[in-house]
Amino acid sequence: MPRSFPTSALSPLSWLEDVERQRRAAGLRRSLRARPPVGTELDLASNDYLGLAAHRAVIDGGVEALRTWGAGSTGSRLVTGNTELHEGFEEALAQFVGAESALVFSSGYTANLGAVVALSGPGSLLVSDAYTHASLVDACRLSRARVAVTPHRDVDAVDEALAARSEERAVVLTDSVFSADGAMAPMRRLHDVCRRHGALLIVDEAHGLGVRGDGGRGLLHEVGLAGAPDVVMTTTLSKALGSQGGVVLGPRPVRDHLIDAARPFIFDTGLAPAAVGAAWAALNVLIAEPWRADAVLANARALAEVCGVSETPGSAVVSVILGEPDVALAAANGCLERGLRVGCFRPPTVPVGTSRLRLTARASLTDDDLDLARRVLTEVLATARS
Repeated sequence: MPRSFPTSALSPLSWLEDVERQRRAAGLRRSLRARPPVGTELDLASNDYLGLAAHRAVIDGGVEALRTWGAGSTGSRLVTGNTELHEGFEEALAQFVGAESALVFSSGYTANLGAVVALSGPGSLLVSDAYTHASLVDACRLSRARVAVTPHRDVDAVDEALAARSEERAVVLTDSVFSADGAMAPMRRLHDVCRRHGALLIVDEAHGLGVRGDGGRGLLHEVGLAGAPDVVMTTTLSKALGSQGGVVLGPRPVRDHLIDAARPFIFDTGLAPAAVGAAWAALNVLIAEPWRADAVLANARALAEVCGVSETPGSAVVSVILGEPDVALAAANGCLERGLRVGCFRPPTVPVGTSRLRLTARASLTDDDLDLARRVLTEVLATARS
């Protein structure tokens, strides 16, 4: 006999109302705020670490590519979406970071999905740091590999997971710089463990490129692992390079395999030429002005001091933990009301009880900018911590 349902349950989306109420009660409801083309607040929330998103040379690079190649790439890169511009940029970026080859994807998210899934799969083990980016978490879920999640930056736990495995192949996943707290991965120790156990190391340099290493070449370059045969680097073009897109860099056989096996590469439209042209122009600015990477870290140290963060930041990210979601949200809104835009991270982005303000330093911050940040943050944090 057909099952009958109460009238209140006729809508297949009625459950969303309960979910929204629960989110509001927990202080976890999110909303979109449209910003104007020229903001009136000082921005310490964006990932434009080098201040290049609106740089004249970067805009010109995007416009030139738009005029030359058109608005879209017109297809997947295996069909019509692969241009001389894409391949020229890949070669330039690979040379800059010290990798043998590079492959551009439509976003940093798809780059991580493509690399992890294609380089693992059934019968392999993925060992992932508990704080890796959501794109790496989703890649693990899609991989059909066995997944071991290890505590944050716990190299001994990675060692134990690799030693206990029965799978022939293993891949270790980590961010170089973790996006929520700005902490750096213990890269040399991780690589030593991977090499001892014959595991591949995949490192997401989204927050390391442009900030760490000689002239912003990334943390892998800084610790001497650039071009290592058992290391794959992923990154995004939407942070330090101020554009859009993602890249996988590593040994040439990896690039060849991804072209054949990475579904986000095979079935997605190629990155728009304007984004490639802008990213290439930004890379050229960074090469010509390596001081930008040092300026990011200097400004991050200044912001950390203002906020009373005891640990010296090693990246652009300054994390100010305030505890409960409503406290962090009120502090972020208080900053905005005073002309300062900061990030507000709440669960599930960060663990329960660690809601925080997330500040990001930029190379282009002026003394006046830092003075404004000091005045606002001192006042707002005094209230939040009282």
